[in-house]
Amino acid sequence: MTSEAHPQPGGHAVPLGFEHHDHSACVTTALKAAEARCAEERLRLTPVRRKVLELLLQDHRALGAYAILDRLREEGFGSQPPVAYRALDFLVENGFVHKIERLNAFVACAHPGQSHSPAFMICRICDAVAEAQSAPAKGALGAAARAAGFQIERTVVEAEGICPACAEKADA
Repeated sequence: MTSEAHPQPGGHAVPLGFEHHDHSACVTTALKAAEARCAEERLRLTPVRRKVLELLLQDHRALGAYAILDRLREEGFGSQPPVAYRALDFLVENGFVHKIERLNAFVACAHPGQSHSPAFMICRICDAVAEAQSAPAKGALGAAARAAGFQIERTVVEAEGICPACAEKADA
């Protein structure tokens, strides 16, 4: 899971997925928030759904459905693809997880429960994924949509590049 962007020197914000942080606290906080939201909204966070979310929170990397299924099998949750796909469908539908089209994989949402337009930065070297918020309706895409009389309902921005850690390794 990536969380709020944190200010850096110079006033720029770096999405948490590319920043060093207490990852165990990040995972624990996100799971507690998901459990609380499910209880509040009467959503069923079954053991397999919770485990899939936990797996996606463990790293700031997207995982494909079969990688998730392999990990579920290792944890004793079954080995049939519908097990993973049903859990992923629930998590995506309820905003806990996003699908990264470019990778045909899934990543935990940095802003679950909030209506937002995610922008994903995907490292082409290590597959780390950071989520930031975008405002496409206010930018060039929004202007083009308004000019065409089109109403944007949903956008997902995916940018591929090199994360700070991989850039540092390349410079070394």
